Amino acid sequence: MNANRIISMVVRMVMRRLIRSGVDAGVNAYANRRDAKAGKGTGQGTGQAKGKGPETAKTQKRMRQGMRMARRMGRF
Repeated sequence: MNANRIISMVVRMVMRRLIRSGVDAGVNAYANRRDAKAGKGTGQGTGQAKGKGPETAKTQKRMRQGMRMARRMGRF
C-alpha cells in the first residue's frame, strides 16, 4: 500500500469516530432539552437516576440498533 492510501484510511477512521461522537452528543442534548421542557429529571446522574422512565432506555436501545443497521447498510 502506498502512503496516500494509508493516510486516507486513517483520516476516514478518525472522521467516523468524531462524527459518531458528535451525533451522540447532539442526540443526548436533544433528549435532555426535551426532558427539561417536560419538567422531568434533575440534570444530575444518568439513566434511571435522572428520573427517566424505562421508555427512555427502550428508546435509546432502539436508537442504537437503528444506528448499527444504518452503518451496516452503508457498507454496501
